[in-house]
Amino acid sequence: MDEGGPVSEFSPGWLALREPADANARAVELLDPLRDRLAGTIRPVIRDLGAGSGSMGRWLAPRLGGPQHWVMHDRDPALLALAASGMAQFPLVTVETRQGDVTRLTAADLAGASLVTASALLDLLTAEEVDGLAEACVGAGSSALFTLSVAGRVDLSPADPLDGELEDAFNDHQRRIHGTRALLGPDAPGAAAEAFERRGAMVMEQPSPWRLGPEHAALIAEWLRGWVGAAVEQRPELGEPAGSYLRRRLDATAEGDLRATIDHRDLLALAPLSG
Repeated sequence: MDEGGPVSEFSPGWLALREPADANARAVELLDPLRDRLAGTIRPVIRDLGAGSGSMGRWLAPRLGGPQHWVMHDRDPALLALAASGMAQFPLVTVETRQGDVTRLTAADLAGASLVTASALLDLLTAEEVDGLAEACVGAGSSALFTLSVAGRVDLSPADPLDGELEDAFNDHQRRIHGTRALLGPDAPGAAAEAFERRGAMVMEQPSPWRLGPEHAALIAEWLRGWVGAAVEQRPELGEPAGSYLRRRLDATAEGDLRATIDHRDLLALAPLSG
């Protein structure tokens, strides 16, 4: 395919491009029970896992309000610097950064956290990693808010005969073996809910789809390149028809004729109250 590759999944450009759609999609219905749980905590400590450029903090901090301390975790020091600088607009919020692998965090590492949060993270993890994350959160007495986990369903309008085949191939790619790790992909929200419930947490879930139209043409185009590219990587025999499909879809996007609903799920897990 000669239309150009997708922006890197974790590049600042891609994260900036998707941030407005992420902000519009996150399920605000989960915020009231979260605020209720945090009520009375003078300065909640919030751990942001896979913080990237900090979009979750920029979205959540003003919606929680009041003094907060954020600990932002990521592998990429450049992204962590962006995340920290972006929180400077909130005068009651303090920030520190931690570089490292969030899948290795334990209850001891999360001790003192009121909330653990992440955006677009769970589908990149294995069943064992999701289970370990639930164990760490509940063991630390911390609630968890995980947003924008890929849920597997894509609805494109107008429809194309290849939509379903590419969706299936993409979902299989999301569930691929990466090195020695079997990724959960769209199975992650269900696995996370079960892991938290098994440990006594109260779990609430809400859909959080991207609803994209002509005003999101740049985002749709980059998402299409990544979606089709992953499907072809999983099923190389789709290469030629997928190339024609991508050209058709990019042309329709440029003309403002393509709309996309891309399903995600948000999950709030309230840790059992001690005593």
